[in-house]
Amino acid sequence: MPPRTKPPSNLFGKRLREARLRTGIPQDQLGVAVGLDETTASARMSRYETGVHEPPVDIANRIAQVLGVPSSYLYCEDDDLAEVILAWGQLTGDGRVRAKKSVLGLVAGAEQRMG
Repeated sequence: MPPRTKPPSNLFGKRLREARLRTGIPQDQLGVAVGLDETTASARMSRYETGVHEPPVDIANRIAQVLGVPSSYLYCEDDDLAEVILAWGQLTGDGRVRAKKSVLGLVAGAEQRMG
């Protein structure tokens, strides 16, 4: 039977766990990859996921980089926006330009209909 893990109690922990599980990286390996001491890496990552502690911004940025997600995803309060942030992170160059133009066009169209 797999070990029980405490569910995240904060947003950062929830997003961190989702991203980590999606990539399949164990807590200890993620911790070592972001520069934590290997003897404490798993425990620290567990504390970040459960919300006991929140990492300093520089560690959070390294976590996001290793997991291949934008840092803003880890802090995003809106689930729909978090999905958009993940999609944005997969775009480059022209894709980002087109996506931004589409979103701004949708906003402008909505404003015209309301005004």
